[in-house]
Amino acid sequence: MLGGIPIFWGYNTSYLGLFFIVMIFSMVAQFRVNSTFQKYAKVANSRGLTGADVARQMLESAGIRDVRVERIAGNLTDHYDPSHKILRLSEAVYGSQSVAALGVAAHETGHAIQHAENYSFLWARSAMVPCTNLGSRLSIPLVIIGLLINSGWSYYLMIAGIVLFSFTVLFTLVTLPVEFDASRRALHMLEGQNYLYDFELSGAKKVLTAAAMTYVAAAATAIVNLLRLLSLVSSRNRD
Repeated sequence: MLGGIPIFWGYNTSYLGLFFIVMIFSMVAQFRVNSTFQKYAKVANSRGLTGADVARQMLESAGIRDVRVERIAGNLTDHYDPSHKILRLSEAVYGSQSVAALGVAAHETGHAIQHAENYSFLWARSAMVPCTNLGSRLSIPLVIIGLLINSGWSYYLMIAGIVLFSFTVLFTLVTLPVEFDASRRALHMLEGQNYLYDFELSGAKKVLTAAAMTYVAAAATAIVNLLRLLSLVSSRNRD
């Protein structure tokens, strides 16, 4: 009990319902992205192109010649590395001719194009990485230390932890337009440059939509955790 309010693993009971809703949403989103990818990983595109083929051709069409396309181990580990200008595609995407693979490859190519065009939200997200990394390591320990010690510094330690965690929340929110825009670009290129036909494009869109929901879930989870920390500090301050 803190301030007369029951606490369950750091959550006020008033937030428990929201917490469980967000957790269920996150699990469903992760299940959907995996199941949707697996479904359309079995559907080959009509042109016989691989994910790597599409990524390289799209980069060439966009006039980007200083980005390398490489294979990376793992499942759905695809990402664009702006610091080294490397577009890394997982084993299930790099050499695959599936509709799912082309959707993912086009999405990551969208990030490379964002970088080349100095897309504002991508620039902001990249600039936030150092603060976000610092916050993810120190925010929770600072709040816990503030709760455990009984001194004049405890409140300020908890506030510092909340401020640092706020960078994580902001990072997840800025990530949303970055990811949605990359998917928009991907579908536009896949259709406009005739990489996929209509019935194939529908499958790629479902894969990218499912992936987008995982970022929405991450943002929702971060917001709920911020509410948890604010609740803890508020309860401690009332004691």
